Amino acid sequence: MVIFGTALLAACYLAGIAVGEGIAVLIGVKANVGGVGIAMLLLIACLHFLQKRGWYAAETSKGVTFWAAMYIPVVVAMASTQNVIVAVRSGRLALIAAAVSFGVCILFISAINRVIERAHIASAPLEPVADAAAAVEVK
Repeated sequence: MVIFGTALLAACYLAGIAVGEGIAVLIGVKANVGGVGIAMLLLIACLHFLQKRGWYAAETSKGVTFWAAMYIPVVVAMASTQNVIVAVRSGRLALIAAAVSFGVCILFISAINRVIERAHIASAPLEPVADAAAAVEVK
């Protein structure tokens, strides 16, 4: 099942890169636009979907956890290869694309957090409060 976690991560990465390339073509930029970030959002959504259905085994998490630990060094290496100065000099479109993708990521992360928080609140029943009132009267 460890390989399933790695395969899930790879599938999300490939889908995210494809979506990032598609966005780049749509806006006319010659670079991937947020593909790795989109991949991570897809991974979070897939993991939530699998956990909700009970299909996410503990062994599967080992494959995802290993590659999640590798995520930061990979992103740093990828970011170091991009020429930010050329992107900024190329015009406002690069800055607008960065701002829009940043805003979209904030909206998606906020929405995902709300969904997960509501699911946790709905699944945890509240304790009865009647006993607290009785305890106050005894004193």
